Amino acid sequence: DVQLQASGGGLVQAGWSLRLSCSISGFISDDLAIGWFRQAPGKEREWVSCIGKSDGSTYYTGSVKGRFTISYDNAKTTVYLQMNSLKSEDTAVYYCNANIMGSNYWGQGTQFTVSS
Repeated sequence: DVQLQASGGGLVQAGWSLRLSCSISGFISDDLAIGWFRQAPGKEREWVSCIGKSDGSTYYTGSVKGRFTISYDNAKTTVYLQMNSLKSEDTAVYYCNANIMGSNYWGQGTQFTVSS
């Protein structure tokens, strides 16, 4: 079984930085993509970023490109999302996601709020 545990939420001010973490336990193969989704109040869940474990390729949705950086620590099997220059529109519940050999796994959401 695969389990994801996210952490790092809270309350920050606009312009600040915050780092989310998501540790992954269980069966992990090289055929792994890990990413983050978010769901703002009253909106659908949207994809934010992902990283491929095998080659480290990173991808971002347009609204966070240049501000967010995703990384993966292979030794700790933990994915990080470094978020800089936070905006009020980044306020959401953030979910980490792992796609392992075609199967999706979700962590519990972590909430953070950006106050303007």
